[in-house]
Amino acid sequence: MKLSRLLFTLTLISLLVAPVASAIAEELVVYSARKEHLIKPLFEAYTKETGVKIKYVTDKAGPLLQRLKSEGANTKADLLLTVDAGNLWHAANEGLLQPLNSQVLEANVPAELRDPKGQWFGLSKRCRTIVYSTERVKPADLTTYEALGDAKWKGKLLLRTSKKVYNQSLVAMLIATYGEKKAEAIVKSWVANLGAKPFSNDTKTMKGILAGQGDVAVVNTYYFGRLLKKNPDLKLALFWPNQDSTGVHVNVSGGGVVKASKNKEAAIAFLEWLASDKAQNLFADANMEYPVNPKVKAHKFVEAWGSFRAMDTNLARAGELQTDAIKLMDRAGYR
Repeated sequence: MKLSRLLFTLTLISLLVAPVASAIAEELVVYSARKEHLIKPLFEAYTKETGVKIKYVTDKAGPLLQRLKSEGANTKADLLLTVDAGNLWHAANEGLLQPLNSQVLEANVPAELRDPKGQWFGLSKRCRTIVYSTERVKPADLTTYEALGDAKWKGKLLLRTSKKVYNQSLVAMLIATYGEKKAEAIVKSWVANLGAKPFSNDTKTMKGILAGQGDVAVVNTYYFGRLLKKNPDLKLALFWPNQDSTGVHVNVSGGGVVKASKNKEAAIAFLEWLASDKAQNLFADANMEYPVNPKVKAHKFVEAWGSFRAMDTNLARAGELQTDAIKLMDRAGYR
């Protein structure tokens, strides 16, 4: 009788403990379009704090999404980290991510920087704003994105190629804000003012200003930060446009839990940690970005660029309107 009672007790304990044990993953797998030197310190910090080991695969967003699609239910990935809301939207739209119900994420990530269905969440902010020559342009000369099409900037505007998702998302948000007809007129006016063919990246675009090929450009803030760190006497500065109207276009690096993850609860816990007070500076500062968590201040190097009003349209629109934006840029002759 005693033996049977002991066996019953042990069985009951095992049944109670099993769900808890299975919910605690010893290892997570992350697919990341964010580069290794930016994410490895984060993973090491989380492992040190929790004991959870993290394996990761890095690649560009497109190949990672294709890999998740081909692996399907057999994927070993638990989380996807990528850059640009357009890429996050595509991942969700392809059925690669799952909706989450997390009060922590909802509290730490503003509504406009996360998927309305809870499938992805921004984790750091980058602004696509105006940069100008401090030798040839005064801040008072600048006002809005659309004003870069004014006649006074003829031959003085520089842009990165339209093939980059950052510009596709910017134009998509212009469509969301102004409608397709006005957005197309804005982009056409930019093309008419170009001082050189669009550059392959933001760094080359800014170097074009320094070389005298133009006076103003549109770039992501962290590219400006990289140049400024190399050269503190950089003859460039940032300008925050549309402060009396729509605000600055803000995009994100972010992530979501893979739909086929075998470690959902552990994956959510890690995503929540990334949006927490303790991890936000680790995530954002490494790339001179802004934390998404309103309670966390940006690094003093980034804060020195000044405060700004950001566009408050939900970033999901950048994905929803991306195809329209690409077609619009093609019609406008923006290559």
